[in-house]
Parts: sequence; C-alpha cells; structure tokens
Amino acid sequence: MPAMADVVVYATMFCPFCHRAKKLLKHKGVDFREIDVTMNKSKREEMTKLAGGDHKVPQIWINGEHIGGCDELYALENAGKLDAKLQGDAA
Repeated sequence: MPAMADVVVYATMFCPFCHRAKKLLKHKGVDFREIDVTMNKSKREEMTKLAGGDHKVPQIWINGEHIGGCDELYALENAGKLDAKLQGDAA
C-alpha cells in the first residue's frame, strides 16, 4: 500500500510495545518518524503534553491525529480501519 500518511511514533529503545507497533507499521510499508524519548526528558515532556497527559510509550500520531499506543494501533488494524487512516481517508 503506498501510504502517504504522516506518522509519528514516540518510543523508547527497550519497550516491547514500541517494537510491536513499529513492526506493524513496517509490515504495512509505512514510513514513520520515530522520536526516541529514552534519555530525552524534553522530548518525553513534549510527548506527554501532546498526548493529553499520557506518559506511556509508544504514543502514535497519524496525520496529526493522536491514535494512542500500541493497543489502540492494533485495535484500528483489527477493526479494518488502519489502512484508511494511513491513506488519509476518514475511518
């Protein structure tokens, strides 16, 4: 699928949920920008603010829409709505 979505993933190096979310995006052929917050306090604070106070990783945005974390990403996939979001369609 030629995904044209702007996808941002805030993650840490050793987070299994981060790896799982990135694996799904890679499987779908999605280019995404990863922001590593492992040792970066200012980026983690930025992520928490953008995520409405949620400090857990990963935190994922698709085309500026906050999706949530790994569970929410997989829920979209399981509901058949992720591809539409990645293509920029309303889902």
